[in-house]
Amino acid sequence: MTAAADRSLGPELTRTKTIDAEFDVLVIATTSSNDSETGPAIVPEDLFTDVLDAEVRTRLLEQLRAVGAKGKAEELVRIAAPAALGVRSVLAVGLGAADAVDAEQIRRSAGVAARSLVGTDSVVTTLSGLDLGAAAEGFYLGAYSFTAFKSSKSAPKPDEGPLAKVALLVPDSDFDEAELTRARLVAEAVATARDFVNTPPSHLFPAEFADRAQVLAEGAGLTVEVLDEKALEAGGYGGIIGVGKGSSRPPRLIRISYDGGPKKVALVGKGVTFDTGGISIKPAANMENMTSDMGGAAAVIATTLVAARLGLPVSVTATVPMAENMPSATAQRPGDVLTQYGGTTVEVLNTDAEGRLILADAIVRAGEDEPDYLIDVATLTGAQMVALGTRTPGVLGTEDFRDRVARISRSVGENGWAMPFPAELRADLNSKIADLANVAPHRYGGMLSAGLFLKEFVPEGVQWAHLDVAGPAYNTGGPFGYIPKGGTGVPVRTLISVIEDIAAQ
Repeated sequence: MTAAADRSLGPELTRTKTIDAEFDVLVIATTSSNDSETGPAIVPEDLFTDVLDAEVRTRLLEQLRAVGAKGKAEELVRIAAPAALGVRSVLAVGLGAADAVDAEQIRRSAGVAARSLVGTDSVVTTLSGLDLGAAAEGFYLGAYSFTAFKSSKSAPKPDEGPLAKVALLVPDSDFDEAELTRARLVAEAVATARDFVNTPPSHLFPAEFADRAQVLAEGAGLTVEVLDEKALEAGGYGGIIGVGKGSSRPPRLIRISYDGGPKKVALVGKGVTFDTGGISIKPAANMENMTSDMGGAAAVIATTLVAARLGLPVSVTATVPMAENMPSATAQRPGDVLTQYGGTTVEVLNTDAEGRLILADAIVRAGEDEPDYLIDVATLTGAQMVALGTRTPGVLGTEDFRDRVARISRSVGENGWAMPFPAELRADLNSKIADLANVAPHRYGGMLSAGLFLKEFVPEGVQWAHLDVAGPAYNTGGPFGYIPKGGTGVPVRTLISVIEDIAAQ
């Protein structure tokens, strides 16, 4: 079973109306002022006056100013707690200028606070008075830690572990239990995707990935179908077979279905459990990061699970191709021609452009369900990072739906950006001997060309979005906000918000 199934992924989230000695730390929020003499302000100002009265606030502000706190975004200042509070200390986390505070900044600041509280058992926070859902998500995701492969030699000691409990202060008049439940379930889904991505390829190969996903899906009461290599061969899934045949660990296709209502959403996720590039082998430097090449698969599996747990009135089916792209005597070669599921022939010019081959099979299969919407997610191209950097997913597809998905992605802090389909790039995918080539003969517009390749397999009339998350799904740098090093869980929050938006229309 995956770590997602047998351990807590984040801190326990509860609601409280009081501050007392049960908690180790009180986490408060501050905003900055243009006047350097004024110092920070404690927010919210008009809530929690019964537990943070005027005298306590004055004492806290005096201490914060004395140590030079400014309230800048994600600034952390730890001070002694006034005796009246009961907690041992107070952690002030900055939100920046008061007129620029939004849900994403609250989420980021909560994440920074959570990461700083390693070794702390329980905290209580007032950030929930600004935005309950954002504060809950930020604390949960900021406290995330992946230690499944740490032995006793390096595993955190009991007093060095991540934050265990977060109590969210919320007045009776403002408490929405459904909002807290949603935040917890969505954060758990993000953490589940992170766990999948962070699990090394030695332990997460196609058959094992499918088994773990099946355990989670069946545990949530969902319908599961798994095709092994024999069924894939017999069914004509030439893209998945072609990519996977170089590995001793054969490919899989898993389909997870949630029947929630008449509107149908198809999710497709790239599940390359490790990508060497195949015969077109990648450079050795940083190849270990290709453990993340199944980030799209992890995201759509986690999203389908949380759609069911939230009981959304939309039917969602995840179609997830899984393969390991390895060089060997049996691997496909540059110049080979394969026949995709559905009959399209493709000349493989570069075996490192493998994600689009397995996605094409899955997209055609997903289209047979006649969905209203189809979203595919993939760590697809290095060109995504060249064009947009490591934190901004590229969003392509049918124009209206593409823009809708990108807009929702930005609203939840995952930063999706709409990209075009230049007509002149399509001719570069023509092959002299097959219906299509899997890459263009040049490196220009690589993210766009990959999207144009996938477009050939999308059913006519389906609203479609393609998310290229090559950079955003895996953070190779230091942690920031609520994002850890390693798997990020992007774009789970975008996907679930898009499905909720479809349900609401």
